Amino acid sequence: MAKFEVKLPKMGESVAEATITSWLKEVGETIEMDEPIVEIATDKVDSEVPSEVDGVIVERFFNVDDVVQIGEVIAVIETEGEEKPVNEAVPEVIEEQAAEHIEETIAIAKETVTPVISSGKRFYSPLVKNIAKQEGISQDELDAIAGSGKDGRVTKNDILDYVENRGHKKQEPVIIKEEVIAKPAETKVETPAKKEVVAPVLSSGEDEIIEMTRMGKLVASHMTESLKTSAHVQSFIEADVTKVWNWRNKVKDDFQKREGEKLTFTPIFMEVVAKALRDYPLLNISVQGDSIIKKKNINLGMATALADGNLIVPVIKNADQLNLVGMATKVNDLANRARNNQLKPDDIQDGTYTVTNVGSFGSIMGTPIINQPQVGILALGAIRKVPAVIETSEGDFIGIRYKMFLSHSYDHRVVNGALGGMFVKAVKDYLEAWDVNREI
Repeated sequence: MAKFEVKLPKMGESVAEATITSWLKEVGETIEMDEPIVEIATDKVDSEVPSEVDGVIVERFFNVDDVVQIGEVIAVIETEGEEKPVNEAVPEVIEEQAAEHIEETIAIAKETVTPVISSGKRFYSPLVKNIAKQEGISQDELDAIAGSGKDGRVTKNDILDYVENRGHKKQEPVIIKEEVIAKPAETKVETPAKKEVVAPVLSSGEDEIIEMTRMGKLVASHMTESLKTSAHVQSFIEADVTKVWNWRNKVKDDFQKREGEKLTFTPIFMEVVAKALRDYPLLNISVQGDSIIKKKNINLGMATALADGNLIVPVIKNADQLNLVGMATKVNDLANRARNNQLKPDDIQDGTYTVTNVGSFGSIMGTPIINQPQVGILALGAIRKVPAVIETSEGDFIGIRYKMFLSHSYDHRVVNGALGGMFVKAVKDYLEAWDVNREI
């Protein structure tokens, strides 16, 4: 019999740790290759860790809610076969590289002037400590950061938010106390400024109290911070999508037979938005302090509602380089994996612009909140069959058309009304000029 160590896999360049949320297999249970053994959560996405071998779970090293570093052994599986000696499993080259890496780490640590360490009983992950060192955050500053993690632990988002707002925090006035000899009646006593107190919500015994999920808390925090960060402004426009509607109905059955994929409206809209972003690259940007970062790649976020009511935004990387077949395949894959909780951290990173389909729930328009650090988000309203004036060379007529509202929210700090309006009009123009004879 051989023993196989299950290690927490790497889940993206910026992810250094994960929290155990649920064990799916008990000690003594059998497990098959690719069968999930544990559910984990990072500050970006929840996912499962599958087994790489067939066997029996013989050891588990962490409990639910424990924080685990990438590469740590979380369980041991006993498999059929001979156990390999440690020296054979680890080549000498890897040992040498590891030794060099350790020496380099020690050298860097010795050169560090103000190392950040754990303070008292408060735990800081290596990622948080590394960010603190790079940003020159002192131990006192780090200890003062309010943590949103388990037991008040400071997460990556907490420290990045602190770094971002560090230069904007209002300085507390320094009160210089002077010794004054005076009569008691003339002594002035300064009262401290009253802090804003949020009144607690009172509930009766008949009310149901529902604890927010971990993802729900993250979304709530992200949305609130976005409203504090960006100056939200909206532009609305109505698009006639009759050509798109008729063309899709004509090709969708053949498309599914040939490609094995459903052709929804979403990939069509994503293709059009990617074209408009190529035309208006100053909407494919981020703001960092007083600088604008113009993104080279067009990575479209696709807001996806989950069964539990939460929201996640998987990202279509290099969306402008995909044809409609590739776009449909990518959209369906990300949507399915999002609903089945199978997204990886890399699947929701590096978005440069977001699209949300509020029409899927019957809404004709919306005012979406910008997905930071982006500067724009487009809401797609429901497609409605409405009477409309049709202009022709022979005069105007009333006819039945398929129309929808496009709602564009953008950051008025860097995007003015002209640019925001021209962008959403470009999306409308591309939709209305759709080639009804297009072949895919």
